[in-house]
Order: sequence, then C-alpha cells, then structure tokens
Amino acid sequence: MIGLHLPSDGLDVLCLGAHPDDIEIGCGGTLLALGARERTTVRSAVLTGSELRAEEARNAARAFGVTDLALSSLPDGRLPAHWAEVKQTLEDLATGPRPDVVLAPRPDDSHQDHRLIAELVSTTWRDSLVLHYEIPKWDGDLSRATHYVPLTAEQAHRKVELLHDSFVSQKDRDWWDDETFLGLMRLRGIECRAPYAEAFTAPKVLLDLRRP
Repeated sequence: MIGLHLPSDGLDVLCLGAHPDDIEIGCGGTLLALGARERTTVRSAVLTGSELRAEEARNAARAFGVTDLALSSLPDGRLPAHWAEVKQTLEDLATGPRPDVVLAPRPDDSHQDHRLIAELVSTTWRDSLVLHYEIPKWDGDLSRATHYVPLTAEQAHRKVELLHDSFVSQKDRDWWDDETFLGLMRLRGIECRAPYAEAFTAPKVLLDLRRP
C-alpha cells in the first residue's frame, strides 16, 4: 500500500450530495481532517431537500467546516427524471474555481439519486481528482475501495457526534446510530492500518511525473 499526499500549499475541495446528509455520512471525517490543513477551501452542493432538511444541511456545513454551500430543491428520489436540471446544476458549479478534489457518491450506489450524480461528475470535472464516497444502506451495496483517508479516534467520534447534532430528523431511522457509522469507519481503518478511515473509489487517477 502506497500513500499519496495532496499538496500542502492550498487545496480547493468540492463536495456533492443528492441529499442533505450524504456528504457528511460519506466523507464527514475527511472534511474534519481537511479542516486541520491551512489554506484549504471546502465547498459543497446538495441537490434535494425540504425546508427543514435544507436548514439541517446549513447547520452541518458550518459544523464540518464547509465555507460555501449551494442548495437546490429538486425532488428526493426523482433525480433521474430531472436529468437536465441535475446536469445544469453541476455545470453551473463548474463555472466557478476548478476544484483540486471532488467528493461525490459512488457510480455503483444502489440509490438512483446518488448514482446519477456520480455518473455526471466525471464528465463535468475532467481535470480534477474525483473520489467517490460510500453510504451504508439497506441495499447492502458496499464494495471494494481504492483509496482511504485515515482518521483518528477523535475525528471518527466527532463525525458521529456532529451527524447526530446536525440531522435531528433522521434520528428515528433504524440504521442511524453510532454502531453503523463507527463500525464502517473501523472496518475501513483495518484495511489501511488506521484506527478509523473513510473509503473511496477513484476510477481514473493521473500521476503526472512530468512536473519536477
């Protein structure tokens, strides 16, 4: 296993989610780790959500260190039927600063909303490193990862604490608990020899050896 290190002289990160809690579940620990880096900017965009869920997304963005949040109100569970609007939303985001890293759902995610964003992201940001995060769910669609972000125990537990604080509307879901989130991060940590970790897939990575 070889460790790859991102530049330390400033980093622009863009996070994409279909639903208000996708980003924080999939890469909330990574966002906390990025918050310890100087000159790192984290922006995010969420494509669906009611007024209540949008307020939760705003609270979560502040808690996880997101500096700029874009919210859309497309219908939850119906994004494929709104393909043009989803595509335009992503294209509008792409007119801004080019991110160094884009964090988005996985292309093999069982949820149709997640999957659509994942399919469009790589054609919208062709010159950025795209890492696809995972979201545990009833469908059991977790698979092998290609990249890991190691987390300390403090970061992992802080992520779970902030999830509970930010997304109060989700607390009654039967899968929403400490064991789900910590268990997955612990398993991914085992895979990269860390206390905890978040896992990603990257279908295409450019190792540019032309630069000194």
